[in-house]
Amino acid sequence: MNGKKHLMLIMTGIVLSATSEPAAAAASLKILKDFEPAAQKFGLVLVAPEFETAPEQLRQSVTAAIAQGNMRLDAIGKLSEREATFTNTVRALDDLGHEAEKVASRVELLKETSTSAAVREAATESIKSFQEWAVGLVYREDVYRSVKAYADTRPALDGEDARLLEETLRDYRRAGLHLPSAEREEIERLRKEEARLSTDFQVNITRAQAPVKFSRADLEGVPESFLLMQGIKTGDDEYTVMANITFHFLAIQENARQEAVRRKLFEIRCNLAREVNLPVLQRLVELRDRIARKLGYASWADYQIEPRMARNAKTAIDFLEQLKTGLQPKFDAELAEFQKLKAAETGDPNARIHIWDMAYYMNQLKKQRYTVDAEQLRVFFPYDRVLNGMFAIYQEIFGLKFDEVMPPYKWIDDLKLYAVSDAATGEPLGLFYLDMFPRPGKFNHFAQFGLISGKQLPDGRYQRPVAALVCNFPPPQPDKPSLLKHDEVETLFHEFGHAIHTLVTRAKYSRFAGTSVPRDFVEAPSQMLENWIWDKAVLDRFAADYRDPARKIPQEILSKLEASRLAVEGSRYRRQLSFGLTDLTLHSQVKDGAGIDVLPLSNRLLSEVYLPMPEGTAFVAYFGHLAGYDAGYYGYAWADAISADMATVFESASLKYLDKTVGLKLRREIYEPGNSRDVNESIRRFLGRDRSLQPFLKQIGVK
Repeated sequence: MNGKKHLMLIMTGIVLSATSEPAAAAASLKILKDFEPAAQKFGLVLVAPEFETAPEQLRQSVTAAIAQGNMRLDAIGKLSEREATFTNTVRALDDLGHEAEKVASRVELLKETSTSAAVREAATESIKSFQEWAVGLVYREDVYRSVKAYADTRPALDGEDARLLEETLRDYRRAGLHLPSAEREEIERLRKEEARLSTDFQVNITRAQAPVKFSRADLEGVPESFLLMQGIKTGDDEYTVMANITFHFLAIQENARQEAVRRKLFEIRCNLAREVNLPVLQRLVELRDRIARKLGYASWADYQIEPRMARNAKTAIDFLEQLKTGLQPKFDAELAEFQKLKAAETGDPNARIHIWDMAYYMNQLKKQRYTVDAEQLRVFFPYDRVLNGMFAIYQEIFGLKFDEVMPPYKWIDDLKLYAVSDAATGEPLGLFYLDMFPRPGKFNHFAQFGLISGKQLPDGRYQRPVAALVCNFPPPQPDKPSLLKHDEVETLFHEFGHAIHTLVTRAKYSRFAGTSVPRDFVEAPSQMLENWIWDKAVLDRFAADYRDPARKIPQEILSKLEASRLAVEGSRYRRQLSFGLTDLTLHSQVKDGAGIDVLPLSNRLLSEVYLPMPEGTAFVAYFGHLAGYDAGYYGYAWADAISADMATVFESASLKYLDKTVGLKLRREIYEPGNSRDVNESIRRFLGRDRSLQPFLKQIGVK
């Protein structure tokens, strides 16, 4: 998941114990000043964000950013028709957006990662204030007049300049600037409310916690390695599992033999944030529909998808429906296999597979038929070795160099900061932070957050980007390192792919830099990198038993792992399609004032596409993608189809996934341009041909 950019998305309508480093290791690290000579040589700005450390500082930063933004807007709005130029209108908007976004992105990260509840609360309120201001940017009629006056001169622009003007005018149209002033003011008010509600929805999810007590007997089948983790054993015969921590939840769902235990935890997780978020979601979906229809769109889904690759809701829905139909035979066959396993285990030939059984019997199928035990494979993936191995591979194929540097400020003791440079020239490219383990109050999924976007500054220098990976991998234990499952390694390769996309950008304007691409494409470049961890040559670079580094994963095991993946791909993907179709349907069919309740509708859709949801549960209240990826979850499948096609370029290369020539081509044609040109053109240049759906269908087992 790629962390969102507040200002650009709003304007376009998309809205553990830490340990200190040893002193010797810390002393040996570079500092940012070490990179200043190279930055000056290449005409670059390479700086780390200056993070606020107290609630009042946060408020003051956002207030100052808004005030500075308003001053710049006033200057644009005061231009006469004859004075309006590209530089003082269209480019000036990108300039002020870039400066304001640096503050908002920093505050957003603190909202999700600060160890101080007071800072998180202040950050939440400050982000709401910023979002309300950002929504109003596109409704400044004086600024619009200046931009339109310049556009009416029909300037002879090309390339990225022409694209910036075109998309800026599109923003104004999509905001309703063509409507009478009273209607525009109403839409602006509604969009500000939508932004506030979206933030509330996300914050409620982050705050939701659910400690669930079990006895040792309850947790039969759950690996000892999990039960021995710090904080799990909380009494003589008491084990506390946090339903809101994903790896806790999955450890139980995949391994607990007692169905009642799996069901209990599943239902608790599906009701996280229920009471606070159901009314928020109901209001949010109805409000979005009202906004869309006032702007002349049939639905919020049509409004959101217009600037994306799919262009409209029908195309996105048809795409998911066709995949659903194509997967039906495979899904049915997989369910039949799971039923056989449950019948054999329970002694009940009529045993039914329920939704809380799926993860368990997927795991059992892998272990029994393919002799693949995901827990036993953890020993091959110690976190530090995986991270360093991934770094080495990405440096090699993308022509990069990573240097760990001393962070000027740490919000946690074990925070890491790295500088990225071009390996051939030494040109600094950017910085990235790593905040990788769970703790109370922290963002509870996996994402890359952009902190500073790439951009050519008014003085001609280029601002290099800064990003942060915020993850929740199993923390290290007193007697062993953090050990990852194979799919967690896949997640790491994916999320760091977003960071590469952010950091190597060459886009001239921040609007187009890095991951600021259409939302149904943004996942493709990083999803493609998931293929790396299925390749023996790649894995042998870092996957080794932490107790005996000479012991690698045998090809036979890897082949079985791949076969086991394909064996449950129908089930995994039908679950994904259930989320995508639920999201699109909520944002197509729930109409303001029609009295359609989001809960029964979403539960019906989830049940029809995947498996019946338990009565009395409210999964959608905890489905964070409904704020930020609203009417956009289909994009994961859409991007998967593109990523599978792009992976064929590596598969046909002489060195496959370690091929530097193809890696550099990916960097040059996909990552560096961002959205500075049509992504369809970037994809075509990388592939050397038009797109094909066949590699994706093969990947998910559809004939």
